[in-house]
Amino acid sequence: MQETLFCLGVVHLLPYSMSDSNTTAFKNPSTFILLGIPGLETAHIWISIPFCTMYIIAILGNFTILFIVKTEPSLHEPMYYFLCMLAITDLVLTTSTLPKTLSIFWFNSREIDFSACFTQMYFIHCFIEMESGIFVAMALDRYVAICNPLRHSAILTNPVVAKISLVVMLRGCVVILPLVLLARQWPYCRTNIIPQPYCAHMAVVNLACADTRVSSYYGLSVLFCVKGLDMIFIAVSYTQILRAIFSLPTKDTRLKTFGTCSSHLFVILAFYIPNLFISLIYRVGQNVPGYFHILIANVYHSMPPALNPIIYGVRTKEIRGRLLQLFTHEGG
Repeated sequence: MQETLFCLGVVHLLPYSMSDSNTTAFKNPSTFILLGIPGLETAHIWISIPFCTMYIIAILGNFTILFIVKTEPSLHEPMYYFLCMLAITDLVLTTSTLPKTLSIFWFNSREIDFSACFTQMYFIHCFIEMESGIFVAMALDRYVAICNPLRHSAILTNPVVAKISLVVMLRGCVVILPLVLLARQWPYCRTNIIPQPYCAHMAVVNLACADTRVSSYYGLSVLFCVKGLDMIFIAVSYTQILRAIFSLPTKDTRLKTFGTCSSHLFVILAFYIPNLFISLIYRVGQNVPGYFHILIANVYHSMPPALNPIIYGVRTKEIRGRLLQLFTHEGG
């Protein structure tokens, strides 16, 4: 998605960019200029309100999930370990983008250091890949719990969960590293203006004065080979899960069993459906303004980290019960 989406706003900036490049000769500038959401500059203050709200909810919600799982021994199970990984990933992902985005909206603080831009790029894409991998791990946990419940604790032992977690983290770090190293080695001598509020991969690479097809091809290969395979694995897992559920004897049993994986299903949909929606808009919405693409893409990065703890808090009985217990105790 990142490989082609954010380049649309460049069209609106050509006069400014060209004049800047005519008057300034530089190679690998010391700073980049983040424009926020071009075309909606006058509305930046109003746009900041929902983004700030989502950030606050993401911070409070995910820290609450971490606190509840840590303090409740009955939640020390593979499903909740993976949920903690998801919470940490969401915290890093939102903190990588939203503070800088809000500083642009509120204080017009548009500059970002050259190296800091690529560091931000690495964290954004690395933790998006990690999140996708965590969903695969959660799908595996639900598959074993429903299709082979008697051996769940024997299969997903703590050492196995630790190894799966390590693989998920290393995969994200290793796969994204060449993406950023390739982007960093290009010469940047046209303009240092990035038409969005953070340093996404192709938005930066498109500023390079070189043939950057290698970066584009590698980014697409990561998209299809990593996220695509993750989606296939999740789909296969849930196909087997649904077959197992429908083979249960009573409707109540089927509903109760499905309820144990409904939260995971909701967060997967919140993660992947906006991605598909954005890709569809890009391909068929040729008359859609560039700022709309950028705005929707920012919502895509900001909304799941805020929604995930709410979904698990509302739909997971154990977490919901622990939350009510905490509030009741405090109220008493």
